[in-house]
Amino acid sequence: MAADTLSTRQVKSRLYDHLKAKDFEPELQEIRRYPLKQVVSPLFSYFYNANERVRWHAVTAMGAVVSDLAEGGDLEYARVVMRRMMWNLNDESGGIGWGSPEAMGETMARNDTLAGEFGNIIVSYLMEEGNYLEHPMLQRGLLWGIGRLAHARPKRIPRAAPHLVPFLSSEDPVHRGLAAWAAGPLKNESINPLLKDLCNDNTDIKVYMDGELVDRTVASLAREAVNQ
Repeated sequence: MAADTLSTRQVKSRLYDHLKAKDFEPELQEIRRYPLKQVVSPLFSYFYNANERVRWHAVTAMGAVVSDLAEGGDLEYARVVMRRMMWNLNDESGGIGWGSPEAMGETMARNDTLAGEFGNIIVSYLMEEGNYLEHPMLQRGLLWGIGRLAHARPKRIPRAAPHLVPFLSSEDPVHRGLAAWAAGPLKNESINPLLKDLCNDNTDIKVYMDGELVDRTVASLAREAVNQ
């Protein structure tokens, strides 16, 4: 059955088969061949899946799909999806917003136009005087999203580095590691001493990189940041 004749339920079922695959890049290319607007809502639903690999692959797929929409002449719909991610992070939404900051970062890493429009907004979620996210687990996703964007387009978020400082000394090792990872491309000398302090932090954490969950130490991420 052709992708453009599938029902929403069928699309969601097929997406799961793609998202659970260990070798995700070929599956991602298949997802990008679906009618793009039809996969957006199912991908949002997979941000809440119990399978960690499925959740992360949904983030990657969302970023690719929204970027493709923007580049394919439907920039306004791409903006609508970005605003839906923002709404998910709003207290008034009634939810927690799992996956949304990661997907925002992934989308902007892939699309410069959206990074120019929404880069300051994702940084505002780090700022106590901005739209600060208080949930510690949601902060992990935010730090990953900031890091993903920083590694792809550091000039789009030049003011982010100072707001990473509290996370570099967090009790949560994932905060420390992801904040160090995000800080590297931003090249802010004022936080280099904090990064150097973390070069002796051998706590193991899991980080999603290049389509896979990998084991890293906070120290290794900090050393890479210092040497960038």
